[in-house]
Formats: sequence, C-alpha cells, structure tokens
Amino acid sequence: MFARSFTKIASRQSTQAIKARAFSTANRAAAGAAPRFAAYATAGAVATAAASYAYFQTAPIYADAKPLAGVKGTFSERTFIAVKPDGVHRGLVGKVIQRFEERGYKLVGLKQVVPSRDMTEEHYADLKKKPFFKGLVDYMSQGPVVAMVWEGKDVIRQGRAMIGATNPLESAPGTIRGQYCISVGRNIIHGSDSFESAEKEIGLWFGKAGELVDWTQSGAEWVQSDN
Repeated sequence: MFARSFTKIASRQSTQAIKARAFSTANRAAAGAAPRFAAYATAGAVATAAASYAYFQTAPIYADAKPLAGVKGTFSERTFIAVKPDGVHRGLVGKVIQRFEERGYKLVGLKQVVPSRDMTEEHYADLKKKPFFKGLVDYMSQGPVVAMVWEGKDVIRQGRAMIGATNPLESAPGTIRGQYCISVGRNIIHGSDSFESAEKEIGLWFGKAGELVDWTQSGAEWVQSDN
C-alpha cells in the first residue's frame, strides 16, 4: 500500500515537472517569436503604407488626356461657362447647371473661386479699352465665381444660344439671361464665344493638371445617337 501511494505521489510530481518544463518552453518560444512577429507586423505596415502612397501618387482612373477645349465639332468639344457673382448671390448656380444637364451636356470641370484682378483682367483682355472695363474687373474680382467646363457636340455655339444676348433685355424669352436678369451690368453668366476663346478661358481657369475629368455618362448613348 505504501508503495502504491509512493508511486502515485511520484507520478504526480513527474507530471507537474513535465507541465512546468512545457510551460517554460512555451514561454521561451513565445518570447523568441515576439520580436519576429513585431518585425513582420512592422514590415506589413510599411508595405501597406508604401502601397497606399504609390496608389495616391498615380494618375486617377478618370484623368483627363484630351485637349483643353476637346475636339471642335465632335462630342468632346468643350466650352467655358462661369456664373458671375450676381448669379451666385442670387442662388442661380443650380438652375444654370440644370439647363446644361437637361440639354444633354456633360460637366467635366467645376469650382468656386474669387478671381484676382490680374486673372480677371486677363480673362477680359479684349475689352481692356472699353470705358466699362474697370467696373467689370471690380465686379468680377469681388467674387465668388462658379467656373465650369461643359462638354458635348456644338456646345460652344449652343451654350451661347442658351445664355442669350449680352444685354438681357435683348435676350429671347427662355434663354438664361432672358429669364433671370434685366441689367447688362448684372447679366449673371459668361460663356465662351468661339473655340479659340474656349481654349484660352479653360486654360486660364482650369490650367492645373487634374482639374478636368474625362468620364462617360451612363446614358450617353441616349443623348448622342443619331438613329
């Protein structure tokens, strides 16, 4: 009986010793693995950060590669449209955008700015000798101005027709100026009057890389198809 008791005690002590050695070994293994795990985690974080940086440094998927004013006479033709300070203050920006969108034209550039006097003078350089030039520059440079680039077939000529005559009182009913304004000094909107003007004005207002976006409208075929 004493022998059996001794055997049980010895067995328990042996089991406890084995467990203790196993626990100690596991601790040493874990301690050894910790630096490696930390190194792997650090390397993974660095790799992820590098990949993210590389992603954001590449050109966006919709980067624009067309000429500034597109190609004249095609569906990629572009025009510059600006809602002047009076139009912005009167809350007419959305109505102008709605007109062009409903006509079927595509918005490829949009921003709100307060143009400098130098920028305004360059934009209206062809009017420099006019007696109203200084007042025009003062008015436009007080801002804000909402500048836009629209794209579509014959958009330059059609855009001017949609805007109406420079003098709102001579604008046809249904045009933007014919509907929303009565004073030539507060005629709410500007639009390029030729392909050459569109090139110049788009370059002036949207000259930085990435400011224009080339994209395909989901319903383009319903606007552009001739049959």
